[in-house]
Amino acid sequence: MPRATSRSMSPSKQTTTPRATPAQVLQQLESLQATHQDKITIIKLSEPISTANQNPSSENSNLRTSDISNSSLDNPTPASLEADLLHYRELFAKLRFSYVEQVTKEKFIRAIVGDPPLIVTAQENADLEASNLVAKAALKSLKNEVNDMISELETRGKQLAAKYEQVQLNTATLRDLVQGGKIEELEGRISELKAAQAQHVDVADGDDDTTGRIMNLPLAKTALLVEERRAALRDLDRQLEQLERLAPRKEKEVARLQNEVNALETKRANVTAAAREAKRRKENLAQGGVEDDLEAKGRWYRASQVALSQMLGVTEES
Repeated sequence: MPRATSRSMSPSKQTTTPRATPAQVLQQLESLQATHQDKITIIKLSEPISTANQNPSSENSNLRTSDISNSSLDNPTPASLEADLLHYRELFAKLRFSYVEQVTKEKFIRAIVGDPPLIVTAQENADLEASNLVAKAALKSLKNEVNDMISELETRGKQLAAKYEQVQLNTATLRDLVQGGKIEELEGRISELKAAQAQHVDVADGDDDTTGRIMNLPLAKTALLVEERRAALRDLDRQLEQLERLAPRKEKEVARLQNEVNALETKRANVTAAAREAKRRKENLAQGGVEDDLEAKGRWYRASQVALSQMLGVTEES
């Protein structure tokens, strides 16, 4: 009870006392471990058995002990203790059977050779059987309760063992940090990072106010902003995937349109060349220039057609 009281009072002391340094915390942990070193371990429960086996009397010095017990007492481990427990359970079960058998035989013999002999009626047997059933039910209930208690104790023991190992590991880590001077190095590194972050935030505020505010956000808001940006990036990736699926069809359509455009470009070039040639000829005629062979052939063919039409009496239909 005093230990529980001291533990319950410890939070209030921590709230009122100033923050302790790592060296002070390490010193308190070491003093606490040195004070409660003999009270923490559970292996001390095996001291009566181990003492009896290690210091046998002269009368029982020749008795043989179990190899399992001897090996487990030298270097006790959870596996060896469990093996010892199973071994002792088997021994006690055999001892209980032998004891019940011996007591039953003794009672039976006394009942036969007694004067007068003990005679048990059927009603007494029935009453005894009924009382035995009640006692067996009560014993079974107690056994179940004990088994539940043992299971709870085993679970709590495993939890406490894990916590104890974690405390030991954390203590060793704290000892390394304090004795190796790593805490001062880490504090200096933190100061450098804070200064670099403040400088970066100032530069960002000078360049862009929005970027400066983003760089100066706390961790929770930064994580939320990162998640929003990731969601937007996933949306863009989904749209990009859809566009990539449409790309082959669009490429075919672009190729078809390009072929049509090439054909139209060729036709336009031909028409443009013909128009330029016709314009050149017209300008040449307007300026009184000499007609070229094509124009002369055209006029000759036209005159020949008119002469033949008059000679044959063929009228040209409009």
